[in-house]
Amino acid sequence: MTEIERLLDQFRRAYNGDSWAGPSLVDTLQGVTAAQAAAHPLPGAHSIWEIVLHLTTWVEIVQQRLEEDKLIGPTDAQNWPGLPVVTDEAAWQQAQANLGWAHEQLLSKVASLRDEDLGRHLQPLDDYPASTPGPYYVLLHGLVQHNLYHTGQIALLRKAFA
Repeated sequence: MTEIERLLDQFRRAYNGDSWAGPSLVDTLQGVTAAQAAAHPLPGAHSIWEIVLHLTTWVEIVQQRLEEDKLIGPTDAQNWPGLPVVTDEAAWQQAQANLGWAHEQLLSKVASLRDEDLGRHLQPLDDYPASTPGPYYVLLHGLVQHNLYHTGQIALLRKAFA
């Protein structure tokens, strides 16, 4: 098995597979209603829906970083987008579908890489102060860790509705 295949396996396990850390993101979101997703059961904490939008942003940013070979980042508004004006079940399902689509697009890009690419470093941009140091390898493993971290947050937020 190549390192790229291992990375793809980790992305799949964290998103909708058999994750070592616990339920996958998809399993953790299973059964969450739009009202629950939009709620803020913990003062000062993001809602489940906001976390899903944040995860989508970062999956898209990492794909864009790989596509452009540049260290780009989201704006503050992109990093933690607000909820849509309409927060009904259709909008909630669309938010989850957007995350799934972004995830599949990223996996397609990662699958096009070679193991040798994992040592490459992103080209920094002068106007983007925040950085993710290290090679593609660190970037991709970091995104798997990021996804699992927020999956844990969602799992805790769900407990407010149990």
